[in-house]
Amino acid sequence: MPLQPNLSSAAFLIADPARSAMLMCLVDGRARPAGELAFAAGITAQTASSHLAKLLAGGLLKVETEGRHRYYRLAGSHVAAALETLASIGPVQQVRRRPLSADGQRLLFARCCYDHLAGRLGVAMTQALIARGYLAEAADKRYEVTAEGAAWCERMEMPLDSIKPARRGLARQCLDWTEREHHVAGPLGTRLLTALCERGWLIRSKTSRAVQVTPYGAASFRETLGIDVAALMRAGTDERRSGSDTEAEAVHACAS
Repeated sequence: MPLQPNLSSAAFLIADPARSAMLMCLVDGRARPAGELAFAAGITAQTASSHLAKLLAGGLLKVETEGRHRYYRLAGSHVAAALETLASIGPVQQVRRRPLSADGQRLLFARCCYDHLAGRLGVAMTQALIARGYLAEAADKRYEVTAEGAAWCERMEMPLDSIKPARRGLARQCLDWTEREHHVAGPLGTRLLTALCERGWLIRSKTSRAVQVTPYGAASFRETLGIDVAALMRAGTDERRSGSDTEAEAVHACAS
């Protein structure tokens, strides 16, 4: 008997309206928590948990744990391609989002994640370091500092020999819970945040986890890493108008 692909099992999982809504919410490649996926699908958290378990078992999703939180993403680009092809057949439906307050939006833009930079700016900085060849993704959710990266650290007055590696090395990947992308953490992330504050690029809030970019910092981010801070902030404003993560989740998690 010839080998045949089991199309019916994947089709059955995708065909459910709630599951398809959650899957389409993940097509952008980012990871999201169960609560956001439940809201996008218009179902309860308990029902979402059941659906997510089926999608995991069916190989359509994978889960990533960050602390006590679990984030779900598509199992791969092949799943996204299949969903996009199927989506092109039917009408487009907007994914539901809850709006953010102005305070929540500021926290999502730039904040401290324990002792390193997080938020939209933290992710943009990490991606810029990778794009310039200063960091390279490595196994076990780590970043390796390249020779070019070591030279850049010297120019930033944070030589690598002054940074003590942790058990997982100098730098590790930390999943940003709002951006659903990784930012740099570990001893290098800690030292980098300190250096940016010492150089006057950033100012840490004394009452919250928010981080403010100074005018000098905005110019320096553009000149040194090609990051347009104003454009990042405008993107956040547009997202706020259309709605994104839940305001209650954002304020609670950023303030804790």
